[in-house]
Amino acid sequence: MTTAHTPSFPSRLPHVGTTIFTVMSALASEHQAVNLGQGFPDFGCDPTLLDAVNDAMRAGHNQYPPMAGMPQLREAVAAKIHTLHGRQYNAATEITITAGATQAILTAILATVQAGDEVIVLDPCYDSYAPNIEMAGGTIVRVPLTPGTFRPDFAKISAAITPRTRLMIVNTPHNPSATVWTAAEMQQLEDLLAPTNVLLISDEVYEHMVFDGAQHESAARFPGLAARTFIVSSFGKTYHATGWKVGTVAAPAALTAEFRKVHQFNVFTVNTPMQVGLATYMQNPAPYLELPAFYQRKRDLFAEGLSQTRFKLLPTAGTYFQCADISAISDLNEAEFCQWLVKEVGVAAIPLSAFYGDGFDQKVVRFCFAKQDDTLRAALERLRKL
Repeated sequence: MTTAHTPSFPSRLPHVGTTIFTVMSALASEHQAVNLGQGFPDFGCDPTLLDAVNDAMRAGHNQYPPMAGMPQLREAVAAKIHTLHGRQYNAATEITITAGATQAILTAILATVQAGDEVIVLDPCYDSYAPNIEMAGGTIVRVPLTPGTFRPDFAKISAAITPRTRLMIVNTPHNPSATVWTAAEMQQLEDLLAPTNVLLISDEVYEHMVFDGAQHESAARFPGLAARTFIVSSFGKTYHATGWKVGTVAAPAALTAEFRKVHQFNVFTVNTPMQVGLATYMQNPAPYLELPAFYQRKRDLFAEGLSQTRFKLLPTAGTYFQCADISAISDLNEAEFCQWLVKEVGVAAIPLSAFYGDGFDQKVVRFCFAKQDDTLRAALERLRKL
């Protein structure tokens, strides 16, 4: 009798396990905790958007769309970028619809990075960047943002650039620190990269969550950056529909052509009725123009409640995250504190150390306030015990 045998093979990602977001969400469910860990809303999206998608399905938009995305959605994205940032992208050759921002980033890396190429990431950074670079055969070069302020250190970035540097990834508004790059910082990045052939991925998924009257400084606003950049955004973040996994990439035609070579054999294309519905919904700019005020109110509600605890709040200039220093509360490290918090207090948070390649611990944790007001109040009621 033949014995069944599952062959073993070398792992493409031998150091990767289950993400901290999955771990903490599972722990929150197990302990019936208020989940302010993983970054997703616990409220629905606009019924008008749902109606637009339903109408698209019933109108027969259920077969493959064009590989690059439905033309009307690409045109709507190009028009929005032009209106907000003053740069005109060609919808046919420079805008691509993707299966979320994570796929967009992976595809841009696979399209540009070859074995031995170096890719600069700024720690702390979103957890998909490093595995994506590894899968492409690239070398990860980690440059820390300034501890405490999370501002870019251009001297360190400059020192990290070598003849082997193929790509750099920046993220503003920034997850996890909630920092927003200024126009001066984007200009400094433009000047730094000008004499190089370094490409850029600008992760701008929180582009419509910038507070206190500030402006999102997209790479599209800086000609020297736009010429070398894949700008990534997310309908899921903007329209409270993270489960839809629909994103966009804007890039010059030459970069887009290479991007689409990989995209067509990666996911090929993205579900049709969502695209048609989103294109219809985007005819009204109010939902994304009103988003800063919507989330600023939630930020202020949550911050006012946390100010009554021993957490020390870090500034939240953008995104839907609030970072807080735990030094006055506990001697535990960040990961241990988050385990304790969910089990003993009933609130889930994410340790900032999870976003660092070396697990750098600053005694800071991240909360997500993209929640119903009642959810935030329930969490604050528990956190006030600390």
